[in-house]
Amino acid sequence: MKIRSLFLSAALAASGVQAAGITVSAAASLSDAFKQIVQAYGQAYPGDKVKLNTAASGVLLRQLEQGAPVDVLATADAATMDKADQKQLIDRETRKNFARNALVLAVPKNAAVSIRHSGDLNRVRRIAIGKPESVPAGAYAKAALEKQGLFDVLRPKFVYTQNVRQALDYVVRGEVDAGLVYRTDAQLKQFAVKTAYVVPTEAVLYPVAVTRSSAQPAAARRFAGFVQSPEAQRILQSYGFSRP
Repeated sequence: MKIRSLFLSAALAASGVQAAGITVSAAASLSDAFKQIVQAYGQAYPGDKVKLNTAASGVLLRQLEQGAPVDVLATADAATMDKADQKQLIDRETRKNFARNALVLAVPKNAAVSIRHSGDLNRVRRIAIGKPESVPAGAYAKAALEKQGLFDVLRPKFVYTQNVRQALDYVVRGEVDAGLVYRTDAQLKQFAVKTAYVVPTEAVLYPVAVTRSSAQPAAARRFAGFVQSPEAQRILQSYGFSRP
């Protein structure tokens, strides 16, 4: 093991790559895919250590604003990354869209009520939705329902959640009749939930960028670039994400 470590260190030094430790803050809906991507990245760059921090995109932005040591930011929407850019928290040149998703209405597998479109939501009692001000999935859902004139009508039924995975958990446990989540989230829990329909929204794009406060910008750029690599894209697609 020691010989292998020495060999890897020598290889990194010879290639001019300096090992480093970085923190990657990623949207909650990326949790599973990014865990695997971090593992793949570690095999490609064995000297680098990656700490993965996941939460709602709005929460990640607040953490960064408050001085959290973040090197790479990956959000579930362009709006949150736009705010990070406006506050000069990211290196604009490193920003790239790396994945696409879709918003769906998920219901328990054994749901008694048949739901085929947004209008049917009047027939359910409780709907899980991410807080629109901090959870991109919630913001997408609010915009879509407002366009159909349903948001205010359905407001009394909403159970607001801290992130999209919490909304999914409520559906899985049967604590709500339906939840507005990402297609990738519903796919993870196919044994317990089913997709009633795909909610028409603007493009659900995931951007990644290196932060301006990164103490390890070279390693941060390596990781941000790796997320766009064929290997990382295969992992993302295996979790239901599509190319941007």
